[in-house]
Amino acid sequence: MLAEAHPRWTFVGVDPAREMLLQAERVLGRAMERVMLAEGYIDAAPAGPFDAATYLLSIRLRKTAERETTVRAIHRRLRPGAPFVAAHGSFPQADNARSRWLVRCEAYTIASEADPEQAGKARAADEAHLPALTPEDDAAILARGGFHDVELFYAAFTWRRWVARA
Repeated sequence: MLAEAHPRWTFVGVDPAREMLLQAERVLGRAMERVMLAEGYIDAAPAGPFDAATYLLSIRLRKTAERETTVRAIHRRLRPGAPFVAAHGSFPQADNARSRWLVRCEAYTIASEADPEQAGKARAADEAHLPALTPEDDAAILARGGFHDVELFYAAFTWRRWVARA
């Protein structure tokens, strides 16, 4: 956890789900002294400037135009050159690639001892509703949002992580 690794840092956490913010409070414990939590989306975050930012998982639920708007709003809140890490699902979408990637992810989840019924339901929900983009499209959104030096630094099945600079 970043708060444990960097005891002098302060943090702002933003999430639209109240339960996620409550969970963050429970997990952070004493580190909550250095954390401000806000319910909402990027507009709920202070104007900054911030020294770094992360966007974990929830951007994958937004459509392309919303992603671009969010990425631009994050960029505006960062100091020049500040790092930004984005992590979410991103995988090929053409032809039958989307289904193949989701089935592979489901199989891995089951092989990792997850409940097969739950894994199947999750795959079906993602297949029907997840507005995933290709890794190339996701990197392009970061660039269009004002970031430079966009680099993929992690990939596992459908999960990707990028680092970029404001």
